[in-house]
Amino acid sequence: MGIVAEFRQFISRGNVVDLAVGVIIGASFGKIVTALVDQIIMPPIGVLLGEVDFSKLKYVLVQADPVTEKAEVAIGYGLFVNTIIQFLIVAFAVFMLVKLVNSARRKEAAAPEPAKPPPPTPSEALLIEIRDLLAAQKAAAAAPPAARVVPAKAPAATKAVARKPAAKKPAAPKKT
Repeated sequence: MGIVAEFRQFISRGNVVDLAVGVIIGASFGKIVTALVDQIIMPPIGVLLGEVDFSKLKYVLVQADPVTEKAEVAIGYGLFVNTIIQFLIVAFAVFMLVKLVNSARRKEAAAPEPAKPPPPTPSEALLIEIRDLLAAQKAAAAAPPAARVVPAKAPAATKAVARKPAAKKPAAPKKT
């Protein structure tokens, strides 16, 4: 099998396509969550904490120097807080999705299986046997004369014995 054919087979599997769709939707969902956290959730939290913009919170290690054109070196812990909140929102959304899928699977598993029809009674089994014999005789009568097969009749006593289950013999006692 060539590499192209093997790759085509790999790509055409349902799981790979489902995974690709999940990654694409996940990336889009990540953008939505980022916008939700940055634009909707963090501003009110910042107002409650005294006009704080979390995205601009940082710990400056080295001040910027305009003379030497050195950039400021800082640890942006405010962005880290935003990222943690985004993660918690995504984790909660995934948890709810998994919970929904699991509950649907539990309902599906708990659904009762359709009842199997009961086995035919002895009289129904006899009627089925008679029907099959009549159908065989009718087919034999409709066949050309050279191909006719006449079913052999079994004695009535043999048929009755054949229908009854064989009795089990008691086990012989073991000799020690």
